[in-house]
Amino acid sequence: MALALYRKYRPATFAEVVGQEHVTEPLRTALAAGRINHAYLFSGPRGCGKTSSARIMARSLNCEQGPTPDPCGECSSCRALAPEGSGSIDVTELDAASHGGVEDARELRDRAFYAPAESRYRVFIIDEAHMVTTQGFNALLKIVEEPPEHLIFIFATTEPDKVLTTIRSRTHHYPFRLIPPSSMRELLERNVEAEGVPVEPAVFPLVIRAGGGSARDTQSVLDQLLAGAGPEGVTYDRAVSLLGVTDVALIDDMVEGLAADDSTAVFGTVERLAEAGHDPRRFATDLLDRLRDLVILRSVPDAATRGLVSAPEDELNRMVAQAERAGLATLSRYAEIVHNGLLEMRGATAPRLLLELLCARMLLPSAADGEAALLQRLERLERRATVAPAPAVEGAPAPSASVAPSASAASVASVASAGASERFQRPSQRSADAAEPAPVAAPPAPVVAPAAAVSAPPAPAVVPPAPEPEPASGGLDAAAVRRVWPELLAAIRKIPGGRSTEAMLTQAGVQSVDGSSVVLTHTAEPLARRLAEPHNSDKIAGALREVLGGEWRVTCVHGNAKPPAAAAAQPQRQAPQPQHSAQQAAEERPQQRFRRPSEGRPAPQQPQQQSPPEPPKPKVATSEPDIPLPPEPEDEDEYLEAATTPPPPNGSVPPPPPPPVPQADEVEEKAHRLLSEHLGARPLD
Repeated sequence: MALALYRKYRPATFAEVVGQEHVTEPLRTALAAGRINHAYLFSGPRGCGKTSSARIMARSLNCEQGPTPDPCGECSSCRALAPEGSGSIDVTELDAASHGGVEDARELRDRAFYAPAESRYRVFIIDEAHMVTTQGFNALLKIVEEPPEHLIFIFATTEPDKVLTTIRSRTHHYPFRLIPPSSMRELLERNVEAEGVPVEPAVFPLVIRAGGGSARDTQSVLDQLLAGAGPEGVTYDRAVSLLGVTDVALIDDMVEGLAADDSTAVFGTVERLAEAGHDPRRFATDLLDRLRDLVILRSVPDAATRGLVSAPEDELNRMVAQAERAGLATLSRYAEIVHNGLLEMRGATAPRLLLELLCARMLLPSAADGEAALLQRLERLERRATVAPAPAVEGAPAPSASVAPSASAASVASVASAGASERFQRPSQRSADAAEPAPVAAPPAPVVAPAAAVSAPPAPAVVPPAPEPEPASGGLDAAAVRRVWPELLAAIRKIPGGRSTEAMLTQAGVQSVDGSSVVLTHTAEPLARRLAEPHNSDKIAGALREVLGGEWRVTCVHGNAKPPAAAAAQPQRQAPQPQHSAQQAAEERPQQRFRRPSEGRPAPQQPQQQSPPEPPKPKVATSEPDIPLPPEPEDEDEYLEAATTPPPPNGSVPPPPPPPVPQADEVEEKAHRLLSEHLGARPLD
């Protein structure tokens, strides 16, 4: 019969005790100085070395060269009290769980007066001392208080508060603690090296977590894995199936799905969990551990080097990327929901149903009205604002068509503040403003987008037709692409000119994967259009080919919009435009008013040339106001001067006057609409 690991590798000296330096060092110092007490109390969790330390204490006291902190291991007492020794007649070990009555205490008291047979001290080790009854402690009280010179008591217990106070006050109390993971891993690696069985590095965290900080329990779990190891040793898959823990791939898929708000990936992970036969309660516990690690990584960037988070290198890189994609308030809300769900799962008849309900709560922050849900929604708005382009500055060149429909959160705040300041003026200021005569000026032209923005609708870029690419092997889905997202960003970074593409992909996500077609989604519409351009989509496709192999076609859409291919497939139904709309008339009115005298006015009987139908206006996101335009001239004389100026040589046409700034009422209405749609605010009466 094989000897158990916790018995085979039991420490024989205080130097071999792992993770209890706060106890072993004072005991070694006391033994070296010869300050021996008549009673000791060792307390702490199970399996942390209390009984082993008591035996080492007896061995150090009765060594021929002792009392010494380092027993020689050669004398008869050291050999008898060794971990594999036969024991000594002068060292009595009593289990109080079965011998804690008053009669047992009286028998022990009568035996205590006899001198040791062959050793220096007679040592009584009372294990599970909290099981001794009150009458038993009272029977031992006198001899523990004033024992003979040759008698030493060592009490070991997991519940020191249950030990009689009069007994506890007469002992030296040494509290033992759970062994930290770093020290436990060193112990397991030494045991595995001594056994000569190969073990994958990813197995050690599973064993340490299953042991719960107890050296005996952890070595028992490792002993079970070593007993069932094959020729290849202890593999990660074998350890996961045997210990019943959740596969780390399922945890990664769940966290990635929650970060991307992908309900398909989230509930698909629950389905795979059920098909694999895993316990939903254990999965929720492991998910809570992962969320704890992500919160720490988000709060402390160097948590891995400080030892706050223990994980393999590749898994740690994935966890850092996951923590960057989710905010601290979001992770805290997820952890709170899972913790409360674990309490609800106790005694539940349908734990899978409760797990799916937990996932639904995490995916729908708008369904809750608590503070955590509101913070999560605000974090989403902040992430969208950080990826929006900066607002236009007065005097700067006009923005291009790709960024015309969007603006950052700073521009939204400036528009809102301008409208609010105009709305909440004092009555005296309003009356003074109304009394001032308005300057004679041309009627303001309607606010229109720049010519580059309205010349053609900014349709999403579509990759030109090419031969059908070969599908990637393995039938990958969106969750598989999300798992290799850090490797994909690293591959794009290596491509010449790929750093801008990598920066735009920071807030992007994978919406769907259909064969060899990958549809990405981005929270900002301008960046989504830029990622859909051929030079950016080709870089992303090349990075996918490098990471996953095969050929890929990449498109990008804004938010939850349809892919460009699906949108192009639907027939566009547009109502016929009128030949001469009111907007065109408003645009022509200032031009006719300030026409040069030499040109004259056109004859009214001449028919006007019909203009072609206007192209559809680009869809502007409601959360992003228009870019402010340059201010219009303050006086009508500037218009007259520009109108009477002779044309430049070579027949070139002078540039038109800049369009006016939006009116205050329009700005206020747009700011109120943005605040009511995103934050649910309403104007004060």
